[in-house]
Amino acid sequence: MPERLTTGQPGIEGIGGRPRAEDEAARLARVHDELEHGFDVLRDVEPAVTFFGSARSTPDSPEYREAREVAREVARTGFNVVTGAGPGVMEAANRGCREGGGLSVGLHIELPFEQRVNPFVDRRCSFRYFFLRKLMFVRYSCAFLIFPGGFGTLDEAFEALTLVQTHKIPHFPVLFFGGGFWRGITRQLDAMEERSMITSEERSSIRRVASTDEAIAILRHCHEGLCAELSKPPLRPRPG
Repeated sequence: MPERLTTGQPGIEGIGGRPRAEDEAARLARVHDELEHGFDVLRDVEPAVTFFGSARSTPDSPEYREAREVAREVARTGFNVVTGAGPGVMEAANRGCREGGGLSVGLHIELPFEQRVNPFVDRRCSFRYFFLRKLMFVRYSCAFLIFPGGFGTLDEAFEALTLVQTHKIPHFPVLFFGGGFWRGITRQLDAMEERSMITSEERSSIRRVASTDEAIAILRHCHEGLCAELSKPPLRPRPG
């Protein structure tokens, strides 16, 4: 459960109010421990890609089926798969990864309403703090695959894009799946570019892909170029 402020009002990740020094010291210790644990659990997961998408998607939804298929081929190509460990698209990606012989990783977040860990996670790491969980996504992934989703999916996708834009992480691929689902976002990006709020180069960081083969080709190209420059582990294809 999220912490409560010293005023007795519910807090968001412990933010707000006027916490006492001992509260801040305890929080800092928790952050350190969680960070250290995350680094330890994920130290050998690379090369890996992260899948983002709705926890509410059902197994018969197009995004669930597509995420499962893409993750299966991603794993066969030699990548491992990282998700938020929950149901929906996350479950689909972990499931497909396991079917493809990859290491299926789930970064679970503690919430006031329990979100179950899906049964296809091979290695789990739990987090209290969203910002540390997101740090692990970007620290250990060399691409971000975005499927239809809600607030959380948009938050994660645009954080990755912002980090690429500001050169805080290398120019890793940010791939959007789901076709027409993103038409509204496309119109918003058009408006932003027209008013010079983003450049055409920044806009090009968002890549919409139409097939699994296209996604795999982009991931291979990135791994042979940028990932090789960064000394990422080699791809070891798995039998189909």
